[in-house]
Amino acid sequence: MDLGAIREYEPTELDGDAREASVLLPVIDRSAGPHLLFTKRAEHLKDHPGQMSFPGGGREPEDEDRVATAVREANEEIGLEPPEVQLHGRLDDLETVSEYVIRPFVGTIPDRSYTPNDGEVAEITALPLSELLDRDNHESECREHPRYGDIQLHFFHVDGYTVWGATANILVQFLELVADWQPPSQSDCATSPGDLLT
Repeated sequence: MDLGAIREYEPTELDGDAREASVLLPVIDRSAGPHLLFTKRAEHLKDHPGQMSFPGGGREPEDEDRVATAVREANEEIGLEPPEVQLHGRLDDLETVSEYVIRPFVGTIPDRSYTPNDGEVAEITALPLSELLDRDNHESECREHPRYGDIQLHFFHVDGYTVWGATANILVQFLELVADWQPPSQSDCATSPGDLLT
C-alpha cells in the first residue's frame, strides 16, 4: 500500500448548492497487514440507515475547514482523538444522491478499540485491505442515478459486511491510488463511479 500516492494526488473540488460534508478514511497498520476502519450507520438515521460508511458528516458552522469536520465527526462517532490522526491527504469530492458533497480525507489511526456513538453508529469494524482488494469479494452492477443516468455501482463483501454506495465509490478511488487496483468495467454502464468523482 502506497500512502505516498495520496500525499502526491491533486484532488478535484466540486462547487454547488449541496451541503458540504467530510469523511475520514481511517487506515490501521497491523502486523497482519493494513486494515480500513468502517462504521455501520444506525438504523434510525434519516440518510443511509444501516449502511457501511467512513466516520464523517455535515460541516458545522464551528468547523474551521473541511478537515476539521472530518476529525470532529470521527471524534463524535468513534471516540478518535484529533491528535491521534496522521493525515496523508484527500481524495476527490463526491456528490451523493442525498445532496451532500463529500470530501474524503485519508489518515492513519492507532490500532486500538474504538467506542461507537450509539446515536449514530451501530457498529465499528476494521476490514483487511487484502480482502477488499480480492476480486472474489467484489461485484458491480448498473443502476439508474437520478442525475447521471446509468452508473456502475460497486459492492465489496468482506467478513459478512457489504460496502456499497458512496462509501464504495470512495473506496474504489483509494484502492486505485494506493494499490493500483482497477475495477472491472461494465460496457453497458454509461458512467462509472470514478467519473462521478471528477
